[in-house]
Amino acid sequence: MYRQVVDFELARRSKLAQVRSGQIGLDQVCDADPGLLRAAQFHGTGSQRSCPVCRKEPLTEVCWVFGHSLGRASGSARTPTEISRLDGHLGEFAVQVVEVCRTCHWNHLLRSFVAGTTAPSVSRRRAVT
Repeated sequence: MYRQVVDFELARRSKLAQVRSGQIGLDQVCDADPGLLRAAQFHGTGSQRSCPVCRKEPLTEVCWVFGHSLGRASGSARTPTEISRLDGHLGEFAVQVVEVCRTCHWNHLLRSFVAGTTAPSVSRRRAVT
């Protein structure tokens, strides 16, 4: 079960409103780096939403995982299936879901959450002195 879910939809809407009003340019929001675009191609999942900037293709969602329990896999893109598999077997790790348009390079953080098993809390008892 995922915990500490943070949804960035309001930030996304605000950013798009700034683009539409001309406060920020397309070059500031359509700036996906080559690593993100490759991850979208090989690890991404299709979305029902079309790109809010170019409207030419459906967005792709890419999940990035971070955490000590992942070892060398920390900082890599993973499919939702892989994350579900890791969720039951590893300690806590963070997941960030980013949407990206492979045509115009729009990208934005959609949500983040914590997955993995939690260590049982150990209560420390103090000795009475």
